[in-house]
Amino acid sequence: MKAGAGEAREFPWDQVMAMGFGLLRLSPSTFWAMTPREFERAMSVFTRRAEEATRRDDLAALMRIFPDIPENEERAWLRT
Repeated sequence: MKAGAGEAREFPWDQVMAMGFGLLRLSPSTFWAMTPREFERAMSVFTRRAEEATRRDDLAALMRIFPDIPENEERAWLRT
């Protein structure tokens, strides 16, 4: 099977199956039942588009969850 319009090249089945079975952990029946659009949407959780910069609220939430720890206090909880 060849890719769509443009330069003719082989469809990257090995990579797509590796992502579907390995990364998404889809069953074979689920993988083969998916449309290309469904697969693309499932994979989109692993990529961010350039126009989707981190919003200020998202950054603030991440900073609350993962605060910077002064170097002298870093991993102090491991020593106890």
